[in-house]
Order: sequence, then C-alpha cells, then structure tokens
Amino acid sequence: MHYFSFKEWIKSTTGRNAACAMLTVLALSANPLPVLAGETDIAGFIENATYYRDDRGLSKFRNTAQLEIAKDLENAFNASSVSLNATFRATYDGVYDINDDEWGKNAGGPIMLQNGDGTFGPLFVPHGGGLSFLRDGVPSGFPPTLGFPPSTDFTPFFGSPQSPNALWGLPNVLSLPNPNAGLEVLSGQLTSQNGGVFFGVPVRPCNVDPRGCTALDGYMDGTKNDLAWSDFNDRYDFIRELYITAAYDLANDRQFGIKIGKQQIVWGRTDLFRVLDVLNPVDFSRNNIYDELEDIRIPMWMAEFEYRWGATNTFDDLNLSAVWNFDKFRPHNLGQAGQPYQILDAGSFFRGMANCWESGCTVSNFPVPGPPGVGGIAGLGAVDFGPGVIGIRDVQMPDWDLSHTQYGLKLEGILKDVGFSLNYLQTRQQLPSLRGTVPSIDPFNPFVIDDYDYALAFDIVFPRVTLIGGSLDLYADSIKSAFRIELAHTSGEEFPDTSVPDLFSESDVVRWVVGWDRATFIPFLNKTRAFLLSAQVFGQHLLDHNEELGAPVPILPPPGLIGMPDHENNYIFTFLIQGWYKNDRLNPQIIMAHDLESGHTTIAPAIEWLLDNHWQFTLRANWKVNDGVSTWDDDRSAIPYPGLSYAITDGATGALAGTPPNGSLRGVNPLGRFRDGPLGMAQLEDEIQLTIRYRF
Repeated sequence: MHYFSFKEWIKSTTGRNAACAMLTVLALSANPLPVLAGETDIAGFIENATYYRDDRGLSKFRNTAQLEIAKDLENAFNASSVSLNATFRATYDGVYDINDDEWGKNAGGPIMLQNGDGTFGPLFVPHGGGLSFLRDGVPSGFPPTLGFPPSTDFTPFFGSPQSPNALWGLPNVLSLPNPNAGLEVLSGQLTSQNGGVFFGVPVRPCNVDPRGCTALDGYMDGTKNDLAWSDFNDRYDFIRELYITAAYDLANDRQFGIKIGKQQIVWGRTDLFRVLDVLNPVDFSRNNIYDELEDIRIPMWMAEFEYRWGATNTFDDLNLSAVWNFDKFRPHNLGQAGQPYQILDAGSFFRGMANCWESGCTVSNFPVPGPPGVGGIAGLGAVDFGPGVIGIRDVQMPDWDLSHTQYGLKLEGILKDVGFSLNYLQTRQQLPSLRGTVPSIDPFNPFVIDDYDYALAFDIVFPRVTLIGGSLDLYADSIKSAFRIELAHTSGEEFPDTSVPDLFSESDVVRWVVGWDRATFIPFLNKTRAFLLSAQVFGQHLLDHNEELGAPVPILPPPGLIGMPDHENNYIFTFLIQGWYKNDRLNPQIIMAHDLESGHTTIAPAIEWLLDNHWQFTLRANWKVNDGVSTWDDDRSAIPYPGLSYAITDGATGALAGTPPNGSLRGVNPLGRFRDGPLGMAQLEDEIQLTIRYRF
C-alpha cells in the first residue's frame, strides 16, 4: 500500500480543497472566545429554470436549491467585527435525462461528410469512408494498426486492436473504436458543408462515449452526472462561498480588513462582458454569457487583505487591497460537446480534434495530391487521418504550486466625488490557447514523427498574463447620469495565427468599457415611476495584430487574408431599459447586445412578477438577429509534411507554387468562430425561458 506524504496530499485536488476548508474551520476554533455568540441570518431559495429551444426542444430543466448563511462572530479574534459567510448550492439539470436524444446518452448519430465535388467518389461519404493516402495512389506503407483497413471501399470504420503507442511512443494515441454513431458534424447546425472543413464530433457524455475525452483529461471530459449535477465535483463547487471577514480598528480612524476562504472577489463595475472583473473564471456552460455574473463566476479559494485610510488630506476615501488566489488554477468552463451551451461552439471543436488525435477522423474537403510524377493538387475530397496525425494531443493544465498561484493589488478611493481604482494582476489566460508544432505522425511516412510547422496538431495551454488597469465612477448632475469607465492592458495573451509555423502568436491587448446609467421618466409608459436606462460599449484592441494576404496555389481559389482571425478592433454595444409597475412587483425589461464587426445582435425581452415576498416568476425570450457565418483561413492548403511538397508544385516545371500557409482554402471551421464571437456562434439558440423561484 502506498501512503501519501503530506506534500503529495496537499498537492492533490482533494487534499488541497480539504486543507482550505480545514484552515477556515481552524481559524474559527483557534480563538477561545465564544464565537457562537452573535446573530445568524439564514436565507435561500429553490428554483426551476425551464428553457425551450426552437428545433431542439427542451434545452434546460435546471433545478437549484441554495442556502445562504451569514453569522456575526462577536468578540472573535479581538477584531472590531467578524463574520462567517457561507453559500451552498445544489443543481440538477434534468435535460440530460428528459431530452437525451439531443443532449444525453442517445445524442448524435451517423453523419455524412462532403467529399469535394465528386471527383473522388460520391458527393458525401460516411465518417470513416474517406480517402486515405495509403490506398489512393501514394505508396507510404501505412500500417493497418493506425486504423485504416487496407481496402478501397467506403466502409465507415476506424479503430484497431493495437495501440500505436508501442510502435512510435506517442502519448495519448489510443486508436479507440471510432464508429459512425453518436456524432454531429462540427458546426453543422450553423452552416451547410459548402466546401469547408468539417469532421465528426462525439456528443454523448464521456461515460457513455469516451471518444475525444482522454486527450482532454480533466478538461471538457464530463460524464453525464458531471453535466447534470454540475455543482458536485472534486473541486467542491457546491460550496459557492465559505469565508471569514474580520476588521481591526487602527489609530487615526484607519482599519485593516481580511477576507479569506472560498469566494468571489469583484473588481469590475460592468455587466455581461468583463474588463477588470477577471479574478474568478466563469462558467459559460450554464447559459452562455446571459446569466448574472454572480451565478456564473466560479468561486476560488482566495485571501484578500485591505488597508483603509478613510478620508485623507487629499482623498475623500482611500483603500489598498491585496488579493492572493492560492487555489489551483481553473480556466473558464466553456461547455463541452453535447451540452446545450458552448460559448463559441469551442467544446465541440476541442472534442472533435481530440478524437482525431486519439482515434483518427475523416476531414471533409481536404486537398488530395496528384500521383507521384504528376504533381499539383488533384482536387478536394474527404480524407481519413489516422491517430496521432492531426488533433489535440494534450491539455497542459498547471499543477498546484506556489509559483503558479495568482495575486494582485488594487488601490481605490474617491477624489472630489469621482470614484477610481488602479489595478494590477498576475494571472493566467482563462481561455485556452492552441499551440502547434507538437510531435505528430507524417501521414505519408507513418514511421516518421516530427514537429511539423503548420501541422494541425496542438497542445492546449493557459499562458501567464499580466494585467494593468483602472476604473472611474463619475456622476454628471447636469444630465442626471452616472458613468462607469474601465480600462485594462494585458500582456502575454495568445491568439490563433495561421501565418506563423506554430499557428499562434502573442499579443498585448487593450480592453475598455464605458457604461451609462440614467433614471428617466417616460410619461406615456409610466407617469409615476422612472425607468432605468443603461448602455455600455465594450472595446478590444489587439496591439500586435497580424493579418496579411496569402499566396496563390494552382487550381485552388484566390487566396484571402491569413493571420489572426480575431478582429484588430472590435466593439460590442449593450442597452437595457427596465421599468417597474404594481408597487415594483411587475418589472418588464429588454436587453440588447450588438457585435459591430460580426454584425450579430441579441434581443432579450423579459417580464418579472413578484407575487409576494417569496414567489418570483420570470418569463424571458432570447432572440438572435444574425448576419450569416464568417470564414477564415483554415490551414488546409499549407505544406506541413515533406511527403506533400510535390502536391503543390507545378506538374510541368516542378516549381513550388506557394509559401505556406497560402490561405487559398477557408471556411467556418475552425477559426471563423472567432470572427462571429459569442453572439454569432449562438445564433441558432433562440429560446423561451421560464424561471420560477421560491425564496425563504
């Protein structure tokens, strides 16, 4: 039997979270004073949220019970005030049981993939029935153990009895059985297969169908229970809050405060899109970007220390706070393939690519080389790739270590009625970055493994990021309006970039937001109660944006732009109007958001009815006004392998036709999603949403 040392235990997820909880309890018990004295406030609610989506039926049947506890701890720790705060939440989403044909164990099915223009067979072939460089004119000696049966038919089959690990020593290459079942076409709900790159995505929970889950171990690999009971996992997410706050009075009316435990720490002043409010990752799998941040921030074990000067000779108020996030790093939860909500449809892309690495996959409309001695590209066809050639190899999730923890400082105060803050944060990018040039198999010579430039083989990483920013709160009495301004500069972020060999580049980013709030009477709607008008504009500027025109290749379309698909400058506008009727018990509102560059708009009208002090009913719609889908260079026409070099040469002269990546082929997948953003990629998620809450 192996006994864990304390060091091993504290580095494990269970041990670390248990230790955090024990530290909080020990902090309570360390003081001999009667900490049980003082008032205790207990509140909470039970809630059902039922959402219905056009074409796919029920998309959410979430049932939530939440308990909130706040207790004053009189005379504890010799502090002037001490309190214990705890919030526990249990969530069960029944959609994975009720509508399991769409989101559960029976989701997906067999798929057909476009086979070019029919030059190489039928216009559409099943997953597993594409061309392979083994059996279609290129004598590579590709062994059947990589998943391709040595035949020329279109048998929809992948998988082999022997893993290629032993042959080539590649990690995470399993050659799992890969039948044409339980699949959806990547982004097939958004667009037809009009010449772009598409492949199959396993969409059943990972305990039902493990394809695409092994390479994503610990990230987007949830079982059905993980998805349905999302608050119960090895990070103890059912603990929404468990922290102690203590304040100590110092000389000259100054104070020192401490807040330690599992918590949300809010640095920002804006809603929907975050600029400074980035201390906690966000769970986008609950309802994309549309739930309240309070409900979708992922609490972390953190400590916050605050020194409060109060009023000084210069400032009306001045505080300095330091934050230490000592929890193990967590990225955003983007949702995984088979969930109703996946921001940017990223979860499907990641799982589909992981399946390509593990088990092989059929990729539609891929360049097929002409026979040796002829050269050129013979055309586009559905091509079978074996395991370890393309896809996502690994997720490099940082282990817990002091050097991997995150920390920040914030100076905030009030100067002549103007609120301000200055912020500094050392953190990690909460969105994944795909880094190319990892060891992969040459499909023309499968006994060769190399780091091929421009090859579609990736690791997922979360790079270190530095943020410097600030905010202002202003009130303009002449127009009865309040303004909220935030500005942040980050360095170290990584973005997809098809113009460089590793297929990613680093860029400094400036993000900002200006918000406006005003209480306004609209007499023809309500003569006795003002409406709240609130508008925000979010801006993002990539300082090191890279974009250029690709090079031409014979018989392929003219090249387009290559480089970073993210817009160099982008702006998102939001607007809210909210009213109150019937003694503030009937509250209509409408929220709108528009992405300027992508052209996509979301409109969400709602009406909230407070029946009494306990019952609350909210009926909401979420409609998308879309402008189609965007495309970007998809790297298909690059030259990643030596065996493919003759494929883009002129058959008569042998001259190289272009320099990789040439950008002649483009489509929605995989990078067009960054052009469309979270509004555009959710354009088929029109819903009617009913929420019933009982608060006690």
